[in-house]
Amino acid sequence: MTKVALTLTINGQRHEVLTEPHRTLLDVLRADLGLTGTKENCLEAECGVCTVLLDGRAVNACILLAAQCQGRQVLTIEGLGRDGQLHPLQQAFIDHGAVQCGYCIPAMILSAKAYLDEHPAPTEAHVREALAGNLCRCTGYQKIADAVLAAARELAHRR
Repeated sequence: MTKVALTLTINGQRHEVLTEPHRTLLDVLRADLGLTGTKENCLEAECGVCTVLLDGRAVNACILLAAQCQGRQVLTIEGLGRDGQLHPLQQAFIDHGAVQCGYCIPAMILSAKAYLDEHPAPTEAHVREALAGNLCRCTGYQKIADAVLAAARELAHRR
C-alpha cells in the first residue's frame, strides 16, 4: 500500500511520519511515536479511553485518521504537564485518589481539560455529564468528579 508523508504536531513538537493512509491517530501515537499514554480498548469510540485533544477538543483517536490531523494541534497526556510540573488536573487526580488502575485516567484528564477550558466553573452534574463518554471500571466516578472540581478551583485561583 502506498504510504503518505505526514507532518503532525503532537504536544507542541513536529513529527514527520510515513504511514499508510488508513491508519488511525491512535496507531501512529502508540506504535510510531511511542506515546503510550493514549490507551487502546474498544476501537469503536465507545469507551473513550483513547481520548486526545485535537485543537483543544476531545476526540477519540481510535476512529480519527492520522492524516486528518495534519496541520492541527494534538495534545496527549504526555504533553499536558509543563516544565516538569503536573497540570492541576493531574495533581488533583492524585490528591483525590481518583486513580486506581489508571487505564482510563489519561482520557478522563484530557476530557476534563477540554471541558474546563470552556466551562471554568462547573457543577458536579456538569462534570459528570462532560465525562460521560469515558468509561471507568474501578473508581465509581465520585473521586474523579471531586478531582475535576478541585482542579477547576485551582485553575480559577491561578487566573
